[in-house]
Amino acid sequence: MPNTDFDAIVPMLCVTLAGLVTMLAEAFRRPGERMPIGWLGILGLAGAAASTAVLWNRNAQGFGVIAADNFGLFVTLVLVVVGVLTIMFSSSVVTRDAIPAGEYYSLVLFALVGMIMMGTATDLLVIFIGLEILSLAVYVLTGIRRDTPEGTEAAFKYFLLGAFSSAFFLYGIALTYGITGSTRLAEVGSYLSAQSMTGNPMILMALGLLLVGFAFKISAVPFHMWTPDAYQGAPAIVTGFMSTGVKVAAFAAFARVFLSSFEPFKSDWTPLVAALAALTMILGTVVGVAQDSLKRMLGYSSIAHGGYLLVALVAANPLGKQAILFYLLSYAVTNLAAFGVIALLGTRDQGNDRLADYAGLWHTHPHLAALMTVSLLSLGGLPPTAGFVAKYYIFIAAVSAGHYGLAIIGVLTSVVSVFFYLRVVVNMYMAEPAGAVPPKVSGLGMAALTIAIIAIFILGILPTPVIDLAGKSIGTIF
Repeated sequence: MPNTDFDAIVPMLCVTLAGLVTMLAEAFRRPGERMPIGWLGILGLAGAAASTAVLWNRNAQGFGVIAADNFGLFVTLVLVVVGVLTIMFSSSVVTRDAIPAGEYYSLVLFALVGMIMMGTATDLLVIFIGLEILSLAVYVLTGIRRDTPEGTEAAFKYFLLGAFSSAFFLYGIALTYGITGSTRLAEVGSYLSAQSMTGNPMILMALGLLLVGFAFKISAVPFHMWTPDAYQGAPAIVTGFMSTGVKVAAFAAFARVFLSSFEPFKSDWTPLVAALAALTMILGTVVGVAQDSLKRMLGYSSIAHGGYLLVALVAANPLGKQAILFYLLSYAVTNLAAFGVIALLGTRDQGNDRLADYAGLWHTHPHLAALMTVSLLSLGGLPPTAGFVAKYYIFIAAVSAGHYGLAIIGVLTSVVSVFFYLRVVVNMYMAEPAGAVPPKVSGLGMAALTIAIIAIFILGILPTPVIDLAGKSIGTIF
């Protein structure tokens, strides 16, 4: 068996081993003993990043179902960034909330394994396995604070609706196999290319079921109903993790399946995805304006950002394809920074995620107010941040592909979204502090925030190297 079979799964193996080691470390930890378990996870993620760099341009294939092509490796690197920032933000939160460190970090790492598997899989069944690995870990993370009824309710809702989405996706896989005789994406694509003129209703049904399964995971309207409640009930840093990591993995698999295997039926699925994109951008923005909880507001913001990514998927031109990868990276560091601030300002008994809790933050924590301002402005798409460049490329891609209506809706919803982001900024700088002073922020948490904000500015001011890298990554499979 060629060595490339094993080479292709080395990044996943590094993260898997790190997850197993963190569980063992928790088992051997004495009561009251402090152990840097989180650093074990960062070490595993560093190994995944190093192996990803070694595999670059080698196009290694793993057992016929995993592709370590540049597209999958780019997604893996984005997920490594998400994992490292999540662990750094979690350091003080785990201690403060008395969360079992080994259990928490191993769940984060196993969720990342599922995400990486989804981003690199070239078989529908392997994509499904990756989806279930990440979903089960995230369900438990959502309700990891078992003493809070909100967390338990959020995990239960997420689990039930996640099971529905998995069922839709699995039925889509079954129909695809029944029609094509394979679940390998390359073989499915070859068969569908030969059948592209037949108008087979069974193919369209399989396509629709797969689309519904992906739409649930990316929180596209009308399959978004789990998102606000799950985001509000979960610990803030878990919310940041699942709002970024799950979206990265789901969109990577979505793009790989629909822009390669189902590309011959693009004229059939494009109108559906375009309608989902428009509805998602509008609802996420309009309902987000009415929110008083920052976690719910950012939840609806996440829904809207899923709509922007769908616009790039609809455009499906070279610029739109590379814009997907750039947007995923930009959104990941930006949203994690915003949720990181919420997590660091919370206490064990008080989440401090209401708008009123941020009144006068500039007077009590000026550094946090400044960092939160940058992340919110980037989410709103204002220059010179990563969010501005990411949206610019997506809208240009839509215009180039002739989807003027989607581009106009995207620009208008972006303008409206600036209102609810600036509302938080105005409250931080213009209002007087109310209630207790927020707690002191840990040094590791501040380091993570600083890294994220620097990345936001670098991607906003010097985006060309990353855009070019994304373009070359997309070129390996589309």
